[in-house]
Amino acid sequence: MAELRGNCMCGAVTWSSSGPVTRRLSCHCGDCQKATSSPFTTFVGLPPEAIEWVGDINHFESSPGTYRGFCPKCGSRLYFRSDKWPGEIHIHAATLDDTSSYTPDAHVVMGSAVSWLELADDIPKHQSFQADPTETDKE
Repeated sequence: MAELRGNCMCGAVTWSSSGPVTRRLSCHCGDCQKATSSPFTTFVGLPPEAIEWVGDINHFESSPGTYRGFCPKCGSRLYFRSDKWPGEIHIHAATLDDTSSYTPDAHVVMGSAVSWLELADDIPKHQSFQADPTETDKE
């Protein structure tokens, strides 16, 4: 896999990884909406041990066992991690240096999507968040 690189808005925090991507998703849950002030956020999942961070990161525990990392200088959101998925850190795809080859594999938690958003893509949409990204909804 080609190395992925990214940074916060001010450049005080950078990251890189050549580890395997575990998932690529856009999350529409209410917590992601509040945390990013947007209708959804898009992530790239990576194993924590495969990411090299440079710079200081502050953390906010948004719910028990759920942490959101951000740059203490500019406030850019960097990642989401949860005790539910200890083998993954979900880095905000907007921090990627090059987003041209990034496409999410799924839209998740569509049950919480804002009512005015119309998605005109062919990316699979799921009502919940799959523990395994290859799962389909069981409705």
